[in-house]
Amino acid sequence: CLILSFFSRGKLGRYPPWPGKIVNPPKDLKKPRGKKCFFVKFFGTEDHAWIKVEQLKPYHAHKEEMIKINKGKRFQQAVDAVEEFLRKTKGKDQASSHNSTEEKNRRNSSEERGKPSTGEEKRKASLSEGKVKKGTGEGKKRVSSVSSERGSKSPLKRAQDQSPRKRGRPPKDEKDLTIPESSTVKRVMTGTVAGFKWPPSVSEPAKDSDPHFHHFLLSQTEKPAVCYQAITKKLKVCEEETGSTSIQAADSTAVNGSITPTDKKIGFLGLGLMGSGIVSNLLKMGHTVTVWNRTAEKCDLFIQEGARLGRTPAEVVSTCDITFACVSDPKAAKDLVLGPSGVLQGIRPGKCYVDMSTVDADTVTELAQVIVSRGGRFLEAPVSGNQQLSNDGMLVILAAGDRGLYEDCSSCFQAMGKTSFFLGEVGNAAKMMLIVNMVQGSFMATIAEGLTLAQVTGQSQQTLLDILNQGQLASIFLDQKCQNILQGNFKPDFYLKYIQKDLRLAIALGDSVNHPTPMAAAANEVYKRAKALDQSDNDMSAVYRAYIH
Repeated sequence: CLILSFFSRGKLGRYPPWPGKIVNPPKDLKKPRGKKCFFVKFFGTEDHAWIKVEQLKPYHAHKEEMIKINKGKRFQQAVDAVEEFLRKTKGKDQASSHNSTEEKNRRNSSEERGKPSTGEEKRKASLSEGKVKKGTGEGKKRVSSVSSERGSKSPLKRAQDQSPRKRGRPPKDEKDLTIPESSTVKRVMTGTVAGFKWPPSVSEPAKDSDPHFHHFLLSQTEKPAVCYQAITKKLKVCEEETGSTSIQAADSTAVNGSITPTDKKIGFLGLGLMGSGIVSNLLKMGHTVTVWNRTAEKCDLFIQEGARLGRTPAEVVSTCDITFACVSDPKAAKDLVLGPSGVLQGIRPGKCYVDMSTVDADTVTELAQVIVSRGGRFLEAPVSGNQQLSNDGMLVILAAGDRGLYEDCSSCFQAMGKTSFFLGEVGNAAKMMLIVNMVQGSFMATIAEGLTLAQVTGQSQQTLLDILNQGQLASIFLDQKCQNILQGNFKPDFYLKYIQKDLRLAIALGDSVNHPTPMAAAANEVYKRAKALDQSDNDMSAVYRAYIH
């Protein structure tokens, strides 16, 4: 069933409607308790979710309204995917209808040619009647049994009985498999989503139904969650080869509307660029959150949205089951835990602490040791992304440490990010995060260098961007950062001072294992020059100014 899904965000904003289709969930995926919802796959992404009935609307009836609300490139790609799907469906239906008509004509023609004359027909009927009368009782019983069996089984059941495949395995070719419409689905959807036209059941003839919509529904029920199975398979391979595992979570424009929040009390320390978006999504998904920030005024908006206020880090930790923290650098992370009224003073046996700051492995290892020494549980979980991805619930979480705590954080990670990875022992996530940001920071410096070289050689910077966007380097990151430079807009999405900090820590990581990092070292010098030009609190793309001064 082709639908639109709506997600509300209260006072903190509203997500636009997103096109999707109802599919069958994987057998091992449980439906949320106490909710009338359907499993939806969203066009333009590989995301799936349980979506409440009241958040679904028919696609065709609301298509124009939806397009007016959302003008984004990614959304347009989703709409294009819907239209392409409908075109393909229409073509298949027309071909199927044409083939059925030809087959029927051939069958009728054959029957006409083979039809006996009236006299011959009477003679054969008489002979046939005689044979039946002479038949044994056993023969009658056998004919009756076969007839009864045929009458009692649905077309789907007969197809299954004729198939040699084992139970529980997906069929190799699922194109011909159709599943009768569920009466439960029909009953639930007659309310909020009354605009849908459900196809008739197998035993009923089609009456005034849209053939494209009918085929659409069958095509979704016959292929349950193919993309989900592919993701699961990919994750299994990742775990076997690298020892890491990941929770595929939520594009919050699509999936997060269905998350079942943990019943554990959540604390969050640090409401900066990243922390604010994370807390917003935790609240939006129904988590109970207590917040603290060094500048208390930043807590006000979240308190209005239902968060509770903690007076000190120690108080937050002592009153919550799991406390997250996201601060700027190693010194801030240590002060938060070890300082006056810090995290450590609130730690008791069973209390959980998750540090999401990007710091070095030595710092996070020290923090883990002091937390565990008090009977607490520790997980490091730095995030890859920026302010916009944080707001959209699209962060990538890199976790290491207590595996059980990682699993306890599942609903939180799904609310704040699209993917999370578990990388083993404490320190691994910090190292991986620094490597990721080293690559990102070096790339940003190269982009700025290329744009300034284009300018001084008389080439159009906009044309350079257009060329890059058509090539292998095309990405959202490249386009956004180049647009920042071309427009002279350096409003921070990722502070320049923090990417320089991460480059410095990555270089130190290389030094600790005697591994050269000359590219990162060169980029680091450019960022240091940008900081000297008062660009620390601007976006990382302001590194461009280091080249033009």
